[in-house]
Amino acid sequence: MSKQINVALIGNPNTGKTSVFNALTGLNQKVGNYPGITVEKKEGVCKLPRGVKAHIIDLPGTYSLNASSLDENVVIELLLNKNDKDFPDLAVVVSDVENLKRNLLLYTQIKDLEIPTILVINMADRMAYKGISLDLEYLETHLKTKIALVSTRKNQGIDRLKTLISNYKDLSISHCINLSEIDPAYFENLQSTFPNQLIYKLWLVITQDVNFGKTDRNEIDAVANFKTKSKNDLKRLQQKETIKRYQFINDVLKKGQTIDVANAKDLRMTFDRIITHKIWGYAIFFVILLTIFQAIYDWSSVPMDFIDSAFASFSEWTKNQLPVGAFTSLLTEGIIPGLGGIVIFIPQIAFLFLFISVLEESGYMSRVVFLMDRIMRRFGLSGKSIVPLISGTACAIPAIMATRNIENWKERLITILVTPFITCSARLPVYLIIISLIIPEGRFIGLSYQALTLMFLYLLGFGTAVFSAYILNKILKIKSKTFFVVEMPNYKLPLLKNVVLTVLEKTKSFVFGAGKIILAISIVLWFLASFGPGKDFNNAEEITKKAYSNQNLTSEELQQKIASHKLEHSFIGITGRAIEPIIRPLGYDWKIGIAIVSSFAAREVFVGTLATIYSVGNDDEDTIKNRMAGEVNPILGGPLFNFASGISLLLFYAFAMQCMSTLAVVKRETNSWKWPVLQLTIMSAFAYVVALIAFQILK
Repeated sequence: MSKQINVALIGNPNTGKTSVFNALTGLNQKVGNYPGITVEKKEGVCKLPRGVKAHIIDLPGTYSLNASSLDENVVIELLLNKNDKDFPDLAVVVSDVENLKRNLLLYTQIKDLEIPTILVINMADRMAYKGISLDLEYLETHLKTKIALVSTRKNQGIDRLKTLISNYKDLSISHCINLSEIDPAYFENLQSTFPNQLIYKLWLVITQDVNFGKTDRNEIDAVANFKTKSKNDLKRLQQKETIKRYQFINDVLKKGQTIDVANAKDLRMTFDRIITHKIWGYAIFFVILLTIFQAIYDWSSVPMDFIDSAFASFSEWTKNQLPVGAFTSLLTEGIIPGLGGIVIFIPQIAFLFLFISVLEESGYMSRVVFLMDRIMRRFGLSGKSIVPLISGTACAIPAIMATRNIENWKERLITILVTPFITCSARLPVYLIIISLIIPEGRFIGLSYQALTLMFLYLLGFGTAVFSAYILNKILKIKSKTFFVVEMPNYKLPLLKNVVLTVLEKTKSFVFGAGKIILAISIVLWFLASFGPGKDFNNAEEITKKAYSNQNLTSEELQQKIASHKLEHSFIGITGRAIEPIIRPLGYDWKIGIAIVSSFAAREVFVGTLATIYSVGNDDEDTIKNRMAGEVNPILGGPLFNFASGISLLLFYAFAMQCMSTLAVVKRETNSWKWPVLQLTIMSAFAYVVALIAFQILK
């Protein structure tokens, strides 16, 4: 049996930690949450020499072990708790060759915890470009570790890093500095009181809101000698600690690092002046968005049509191959059409994540955050709020989790409440299918009407979120004042491997997450649509034949009438008819009503639900698009999905909450049911009113 070691990947944000993680683990990785908290946890497996496996945990980015956010607390508590199953046998600190001085602060702190530590100096391919040279032997001696000089872009240094990881027991665990020198009497007292504990661990427990092992803050505070230190005294000691660490780092880098400024080539300032310009910056961002939405439509049309036809053909083939019966009906009318309603959108969702990944990898997204801070401040938010708002284009759940880096409670609460207005990828299937039915395929100055409509919906969601934030800022009487600080990473060409892994991971989680829900709902819907109570359902054939006895219907037309009668009097039909009076003023029939109710589990279920309902009892295995296009409005006649009802439906989904998972996360993040209930009530009412007005005007 091969041995497995725990390796913690630690580093400042924007040091290329994710690239190192991807280079080590490849496809052997998964994403989840830390137990009990909504902080993302990435872990993977790396095969090492001599049959050893490394369980690699990619910890949240942190600048130091002086925590200021929940993400950073996660790092500290793991490093302090030897009883945690993920406690590292080895820490790999990833640094950026251009910001080595700043990155080494975290490295010296981790060394003080006596955990075997390897220093990775990443982005080595930029050394010549920036005029940087390193004396690795000198650095290894004085930093008391082994160093891996890595370039993930050129795939250099990864093999050496794997070798160092497998030989981690040979690493020194001695400290870089003597912490007690900042206040000898205080630390001598502390050590004598707790002789079996590391001095730096004790110091972290005193100064941070964390616990470790059997010794916690209360136990330390109970010792009179340590209660004499006020918060201000502790802050001053922390400042002394930081100064001492930087004195050590400066001394090491004086001889270990040489920077030839004259040979450094840097176009960054020129690019920044253009990209963050108060006029051109917004224009460039707008053009990028337009290009993204146009590409989503143009590039994905062929694979989408293929998938749509393939599922229709597969359903037809399955029906012909299997004997007539309930199981065949479940497969061909429930499961296959339901899954087809989500798989068809894989190309467009993958392209959306592709573009988002490229923007983040290139360093452009940080400029967008800086740029949008100018707007956000006017609406009671900070530039930090734009990170969750942009993340919301993928999914509101991790976006709301991302608000944890907003220190100010009022700004964080407002961001949580307005983020669900942002168009997430779950809305995308609804938008795409409705837009394809009601918006013509013409072009305006080279841009398709459909792409422009999609972009309008994204901008509408963002605009509504910002306007709602403005109102909430006026209503919520919470006094606050914060300052916005954002790091501008260097521009770099996106790493193909990182982009591909991100697209695969995000698309897979979207499809499998939605797929489980859709599969379950498709089975339930098929049952509810295939069975019903009373004589109206059981005697459908007899009733239908009698009703149409005076009309010369073909056998096929008669079967369609029977199927329609059965569906109307099935369990789902009765439920739909019950809610139809509420949604009829919006231009919807009972089938759309069922789709709206079922999509509360997840918005993307809407299309799969309609695909299942339209398939039950229907021998014509047509594509999802054609089935929806062929539906007739029972009240007004003509297509059910016409311009008026289509716009009404688009606006309803643009504003409605329609996501119980998001509500659960909002409850968890605000620690109260008050905010999610208000959120659900107000957003649903607003969506209904806007959809009602739109349909009544346009019909």
